[in-house]
Amino acid sequence: MSNNKIRDQIVKNTRNKSNVFEKIIPVILILITLVSVLATIGILVTLITESLEFFSRVPITEFLTSATWQPYVGDGEWGIWALIMGTLKIVIIAVIIAVPIGLGAAIYLSEYATEKVRRIIKPILEVLAGIPTVVYGFFAINFVNPILQSIYSGFGLYNAVSAGIVVGIMIIPMIASLSEDAMSSVPASMREGSLGMGATRLETTIRVVIPAAFSGIIASFVLAISRAIGETMIVSIAAGSTPNASFDVTEPLQTMTGFIVQITSGDAAFGTNLYYSLFAVGMALFVMTLLMNIIAAWFTNRYKEDY
Repeated sequence: MSNNKIRDQIVKNTRNKSNVFEKIIPVILILITLVSVLATIGILVTLITESLEFFSRVPITEFLTSATWQPYVGDGEWGIWALIMGTLKIVIIAVIIAVPIGLGAAIYLSEYATEKVRRIIKPILEVLAGIPTVVYGFFAINFVNPILQSIYSGFGLYNAVSAGIVVGIMIIPMIASLSEDAMSSVPASMREGSLGMGATRLETTIRVVIPAAFSGIIASFVLAISRAIGETMIVSIAAGSTPNASFDVTEPLQTMTGFIVQITSGDAAFGTNLYYSLFAVGMALFVMTLLMNIIAAWFTNRYKEDY
C-alpha cells in the first residue's frame, strides 16, 4: 500500500471517529454544566421562597436591625445581628491566626525552602485539611480552652477565642498551599532580575514576588474565610449555642451555621416560624458569602498580573 493510500485511510478513520465524538462530547458537557446550573438555581429558589414566607410572618426590619435572637421565647425575637456577630467574631479571630501563619509558611516554602524540604513540609501542612472538623472541635474544648483558662480565668467552657483559634488552624493549609502555588508561578526571571540589581531575598519577596502573586494570595484568603464562615462542628462544640451580640470574646456565642445545625437536629416543626427562620438565616449567610466573593473578584481582577 502506498504512502498516499495509508495517509488517506488514516484521515478517513480519524474523521469517522471525530464525527462520533464531536456529536457526543458536547452533549455530555452540556448536561454536566446544566446539573451545576440547575442545582444553583434550585438552591436559590428554595432559599428565596422560604425566606419570603418567613418575612411574611416576621418584619424584615426586626430581622435586620434587632440584636436579640430568642426563637424559643413566646412568639420569638428574630434579630439576626446576634448570629452575625457570633460568626464575625469567629472569623476575625481565625483570620488573625491563619493569615500571618499561612502566608509566612507560603513564603518560606516558595522562596526559602529547598525542593527536598518543600516535598516534606507541604504534604504535612495539607494533612491538616483532612482532619475531621469534629476532631478540631474536641481539640478546642479539651486542649486549647484549658490553656486559655490558665492564662485568664474569665474564659468559660465555651468562648469565641478557643473556637476561633482552632478554626484558624484549620484554614492555615488552605492559605499556605494556594498562596505558595501563586508565588511559585511567578517567573524566575523576575526574581533573578531583582537579585541581580542588588536586592536581598526578603526585599525581592516583599517587593516583587508578593505583588506579582497578589491576586492568587487574595483568592486563597477569600477561600479560607469562606471556609471559616461556613464552619459548623468546631463552633457548635467549642463556642456554645447562646446567641450573643456583644463584643466580648470570652462569652459563649452562636454562629449562623451553628443555629442551622441546632434547629435541623429536630427542634423545628414544619411550618413554624422557627422552621422558616432556617431559610432566612441561610439566605443571610449566602448574601454574606456572595458579597465577599464579589469584593475578592474585584481585587483579583484589579491586581491580576499576566506573564
